[in-house]
Amino acid sequence: MEKITARTNDKIKYAVRLGESASFRKQNGEFFLEGARLCFDAAKTGVEIKQAFFTASALEKYSAYAESIIATGCICFEISGDVAKKLSDTENPQGIFCICKSKEKTEKLNYSGKYLALENLQDPSNLGAVCRTVEALGLDGLIVSGGCDINNPKALRAAMGSSMRISLVEPQNLVSLLEDAAANGMQTYASVPRSDASDIRKVSLEGGVIICVGNEGSGLSQSAIEACKDAVTIPMGGRAESFNASAAAAILAWELMR
Repeated sequence: MEKITARTNDKIKYAVRLGESASFRKQNGEFFLEGARLCFDAAKTGVEIKQAFFTASALEKYSAYAESIIATGCICFEISGDVAKKLSDTENPQGIFCICKSKEKTEKLNYSGKYLALENLQDPSNLGAVCRTVEALGLDGLIVSGGCDINNPKALRAAMGSSMRISLVEPQNLVSLLEDAAANGMQTYASVPRSDASDIRKVSLEGGVIICVGNEGSGLSQSAIEACKDAVTIPMGGRAESFNASAAAAILAWELMR
């Protein structure tokens, strides 16, 4: 296993840039993954791992995880603790990092499936949390339109591996996807904090359904709302005006799969 001790090594600079730049990830079709469990999940899930980096202490402490990653046949490097700190955006890095191939994008829906659709979510932690909810409740997939990158390091950590396992649909145009879904018999709902919207507990959720959740600050775009067959809301008490985006998504997903 080749050793890397210089923070200025080209492979290290490439990995750092993958972690920092969504456009660089998109350009190269790769993403950067940090953490023993996340890297192990990638290997176990069948994500293509191209390169892996381990500190000597990580190879010993997380030997079972490291062996599974190495067994994928990826190019492996042993790195110094100083290099691990360069790669990490956490205070106490575990010393295992991977460069992985990004999932192929798809716009294909299962018209009888259950989906959440996210429009322009800005907080990667919210995005990751929704991925976990989608997997935990058994939805058929997650539609992600605009906003932060699904492979943002914070989103990956918050998803705890779910984003690598669930079906992801990334449309070029959410309105077009919603119109196509409706034309193929799906129910499409816009989630809005409005008193005149239908109570989510009382609408039909039979068959194929998409429920849309909007941006943390401004909600769904008017075009997305108009593209949906109906607007739904989560009844609220107290003085709060709305739910956090990931909390709203969790409640809607629960209703969708109830």
